[in-house]
Amino acid sequence: MKSEKKPYPQKRITTALLLAAGTGSRLLPLTKKSPKCLTLVNEISILERLIKSLNQNGFKRLVVVTGHLEDCIRNFLETRAGNLTIEYVFSPLYKTTNNIYSLWMARDVINEPFLLIESDLVFDPSLLKEMLYPDRIAIAKMKPWLNGSTVTINASNTINAFHSDGAEGSGGIRYKTVNIYSLSISSWYLVIAKLNQFILAGKVNDYYEKVFRQLVIERSLSLEAVFFDHKPWYEIDTAEDLASAERLFPSKVGLPFDILGTTYLPKTDLPARKKVLKGSLYAQSRL
Repeated sequence: MKSEKKPYPQKRITTALLLAAGTGSRLLPLTKKSPKCLTLVNEISILERLIKSLNQNGFKRLVVVTGHLEDCIRNFLETRAGNLTIEYVFSPLYKTTNNIYSLWMARDVINEPFLLIESDLVFDPSLLKEMLYPDRIAIAKMKPWLNGSTVTINASNTINAFHSDGAEGSGGIRYKTVNIYSLSISSWYLVIAKLNQFILAGKVNDYYEKVFRQLVIERSLSLEAVFFDHKPWYEIDTAEDLASAERLFPSKVGLPFDILGTTYLPKTDLPARKKVLKGSLYAQSRL
């Protein structure tokens, strides 16, 4: 009797795609002369924190979709890339398009499994460990102050629907998307085909989650949920978000690459969340 062959383990992802074309208008005046990803969080920029996280997790290639003040990003990464090879894709319509267009701009330069990440996120580097394999999505439990895209999951821990708001309905418990995804090459080709449909239809101001949502509805895209609840993360869109993030991420994160494995973040029972209600920004962290 023939023994069943065990499936080969998935190969780790070593390429990342960073969407950094937007103007960051909600962070003005900080983003008037500097792109959003270079906003300082306790004297260490969002981008530097991301680069250190990618290096710590063994990434080799980073593709950056740029737009607003792209020279600033190029100049910054020229001496701070670590072990990463950096490539750039400029989005000339960045002022009048949304992140669906930025993702579409990368369709010809990404031909391998990759990690998709947005340029306004700060997070504990260890959270990426479970995102290093294809077809996964980072999510977190919803809180009253959160808004934006949400998902529901099935018994197999895969996404069964994307939603445009955080309200709970008959579809089950909803989880907040963290805006970090990993995609296999086959899933990426499906995404490209759907992106082409949206862009050709003139839907350049949509969010790329609409593409994922449609593919999930069609049952052609399957994403495994990875929970980001056990360590801090934060999405920075406004000055209030920035203030909250600075309470969670101390300047100690600016350490050399070879000692980044050290645990440096303060322990908290409340992982970072977006967004806190006005007048009570991450109020419990102040107690």
